[in-house]
Amino acid sequence: MASRNPCGASAARGGRATYPANVEPSSLAGTGHGADRPGGDPPEEFRAALEALAGVTARPEIALEAIPAPQRLAPHAYAVGALVTEPDGDEDVEVANGRFIVLHDPAGHESWAGTTRCVGYLSATTDEHMVDDAMFSEVAWSWLTDALEECGAASHALGGTVTRTASTRFGDLAGPEHSVDVEIRASWTAEDSHLDRHLNAWLDVLGSAAGLPPPGVRLLGPSGPQEDGTL
Repeated sequence: MASRNPCGASAARGGRATYPANVEPSSLAGTGHGADRPGGDPPEEFRAALEALAGVTARPEIALEAIPAPQRLAPHAYAVGALVTEPDGDEDVEVANGRFIVLHDPAGHESWAGTTRCVGYLSATTDEHMVDDAMFSEVAWSWLTDALEECGAASHALGGTVTRTASTRFGDLAGPEHSVDVEIRASWTAEDSHLDRHLNAWLDVLGSAAGLPPPGVRLLGPSGPQEDGTL
C-alpha cells in the first residue's frame, strides 16, 4: 500500500516510490538527458539530488519524463518534464505542461547565494472567470510559496512571474473560440539535496494551475467531492 505525503506524491511504504508506467526509476536517477556535461563524474551533492528525484512519483493525472537539460547555465544540470491531460471522447487533451530544472555549480553562484538552483516553468489552460480576479496572480504565486513550505523544501532567493494570456480564435483555426492560459516561471535556491521535496512542490503548483482536485479527492457524483474509498 502506498503512503501519501502532504504534497500529494505517493511512495511505497518501506521502499522506493512507485512510478507511472512510462517512467522507470533509472530515467530520473541516471545521468543521461543532459544531466551532466561530458568529462568527469558529477559531484556527490548533485548525485544525491538526482537520487532524491528518483524517489518521486506524480499523481495519476500527471505524466513525468526526463528531458534534455540546458547545458550552458551551470556545470551540472538535470530536467524533468510533466504533462497533464484529461479525457475528451476517445482522446486525451493536454491541459497543462511544465518543466523542473536543477542547476548545480559546486563552486557556488553569487546570484543564487548557494550551489543548487531549481527552475520551474508551467503553462496551463485555466478558467476564464478565475483569471479575471484582480488577485489571481497573487493567489497563483501563493500556490508555490505554500507548496514549498508544506513539502518542507528549504529554500531562499525565490523569484518569478505569473502571466495571464487570453486568446480568441477566428476562421478555420482549430480549438476553442476563447481560451485563457496562465504561465508561471520561478526559480529558487535549494538549501539541501532533498530535491524530491522541491519537485513535489512544483508538481503541486502544476496540479493547482491545471485545476486538479486535491490528491485523494474524486469529483464524481451529484454530491460533489469525495475522499477515496467512500461510496
